[in-house]
Amino acid sequence: MRTVAVIGGGPAGLMAAEILSQAGDIKVDLYDAMPTLGRKFLMAGKGGLNITHSEPYLKFLSRYGSHQADIKPMLDRFTPENLREWVAQFGVGTFVGSSGRVFPTDMKAAPLLRAWLRRLRESGVEFHNRHAWSGWSSGNNTALCFQTPNGMRHIHADAVVLALGGGSWARLGSTGAWVPLLRERGIPVAALKPANCGFDVGWSEHFYNRFAGHPVKALSLSFSHAEDGRITQRGELVVTASGVEGGLIYSLSAMLREKIAASGSVIIDLDLAPDQDISRLIDKLSQAPGKHSMASHLRKRVGIDGVKAGLLREILPASEFNNPVRLGAAIKALPLRLIAARPLDEAISSAGGIAFAALNEQLMLRAMPGVFCAGEMLDWEAPTGGYLLTACLATGRAAGFGALAWLHNSPHSTVGVFKIYNKRNNG
Repeated sequence: MRTVAVIGGGPAGLMAAEILSQAGDIKVDLYDAMPTLGRKFLMAGKGGLNITHSEPYLKFLSRYGSHQADIKPMLDRFTPENLREWVAQFGVGTFVGSSGRVFPTDMKAAPLLRAWLRRLRESGVEFHNRHAWSGWSSGNNTALCFQTPNGMRHIHADAVVLALGGGSWARLGSTGAWVPLLRERGIPVAALKPANCGFDVGWSEHFYNRFAGHPVKALSLSFSHAEDGRITQRGELVVTASGVEGGLIYSLSAMLREKIAASGSVIIDLDLAPDQDISRLIDKLSQAPGKHSMASHLRKRVGIDGVKAGLLREILPASEFNNPVRLGAAIKALPLRLIAARPLDEAISSAGGIAFAALNEQLMLRAMPGVFCAGEMLDWEAPTGGYLLTACLATGRAAGFGALAWLHNSPHSTVGVFKIYNKRNNG
């Protein structure tokens, strides 16, 4: 019986193992450096597992930015709706939240992961934990080395699926240690960069001591972008000890990161009162405060208090508070300079990775026949909202089918393999 080594126990690796195990004539061994599988998957679901998004498919594809053409073939074969149907196979219902995001009915990741691992074991997948991949033991593409608690282990497989993740949250297993191993083999790998990350601002000690951890809600953010003009988006962010993070920042992090890389910093304008017209705002601010303090005046006249008032105090010169026009303009467009992205290990996900040009349409490395790659190892990125998990599963599925096609001597087509898979799984 032929064997496939799947390296990486996250969603992409588990999905590749599922496809391979259901072929019926392949022995699948899954290796992972950590003591347990799916650690990042469980962490991502800690506040509610966001599995995908319900928005129209073309808009969904657009979330992958400059790499949507690379990801599209995999997503066409495993759409957000297909993902929900797949989850339902485990007896897990899903619902669409108010934001359009899709969640399991009980919001939890653990029940889905347990059911998934149980099905994989029943399908014959053998798990090898505490096996840290350390490269190849020879010039053979499928001769592998693993560091284990019992020393170095050498194995040989007929095909390999690499699904080692990116470089964020290293404590959960995604260390990026695979990058030099592939570069040594001549594989082009774009540097891993933080995605869905926070940014440094350089607050005063008084401000971060007072407001770190505070959310800023009912907010609009805008900045100039060379290709897309003026970008404006509404949402909320969170003040941190070093800067800002949160959903609004994450959704724009790719553009912000690249602009900082090109220019050294980026200025974003915060509209602290997006539902108020500037002329009416100025009229309200022009009314005499009487015996009220400026803090009380801002709160009563225009609803600015707490962390929003703190932001104004942090950025605006004290003299501007006595000028209703300048104060109103600052409330509608408070300039905040972002000076650096937070480190990769703090990011939710990573950008960069193996260039798609180095892979064929089955996600096999052109320079290393028999080696397939999936998940965050590939050079793509997407915002939070279910897009990350959907693409990881879709690429894992594609790599699994690609390995099957290779083993069935059909390296240029997966049509026959799809037929075998569908026949076995649909009767």
